[in-house]
Amino acid sequence: MADPAPFGSSLPHRSAAAIHEERYARARASMVEHQIAAMGITDTSVLDAMRSVPRHLFVPEEHRREAYEDYPLPIGHGQTISQPFIVAAMTAALRLLPKDRVLEIGTGSGYQAAVLAELCRQVFSIEIIDPLARHAIDTFAKLGYRNIEVRIGDGYNGWPEQSPFDCIILTAAPNHIPQPLIDQLVMGGRMVLPLGDREQTMVILRKTPQGVTREDRYGVRFVPMTGQAEERS
Repeated sequence: MADPAPFGSSLPHRSAAAIHEERYARARASMVEHQIAAMGITDTSVLDAMRSVPRHLFVPEEHRREAYEDYPLPIGHGQTISQPFIVAAMTAALRLLPKDRVLEIGTGSGYQAAVLAELCRQVFSIEIIDPLARHAIDTFAKLGYRNIEVRIGDGYNGWPEQSPFDCIILTAAPNHIPQPLIDQLVMGGRMVLPLGDREQTMVILRKTPQGVTREDRYGVRFVPMTGQAEERS
């Protein structure tokens, strides 16, 4: 008769990948509690979205150890993934509802779009850099996001055939407000964007029957918006 198996040997052995994912989940929870919430983000739906989206899968492998630190990271092609607090703050400023359709200008790694997709019905995202757009599309597919659509191209003129949008967010900084994007907002809709050249300000716009209202928040630093935004500056 064979010797009895040692106690606990029937339990499945955890893989290295599973252990890594647990560590990332703990780091993500700590990021939300000790960085984002501690810095004043109180919207529980936004905090839950930040807990849910695996930021480490949106950064190059060589930077994954830093994925849950509160600073931007390079993603190639001269672009960055935004600081987690800024992602949360911009998302909170949109005041999203589950029924909303959102336009994002500047897909980048796809992280901001994924956070938005946790909170709204549909995200339409435009990225001017082809390899970044294709990589983001692959990441969305692997993570099972079915409510994000990506277009490769210049986002200055928005996505007219899918307009109007309840909210619009820009993740690259123009030095002026693109009028086509204002035109594609629903009445009462909100737009959040970094605005300026060397000195940039986070700006919140709201489209009203009386015109567009503007609220300036705080200084930020984003990569500049390229394409027609540069030509029309």
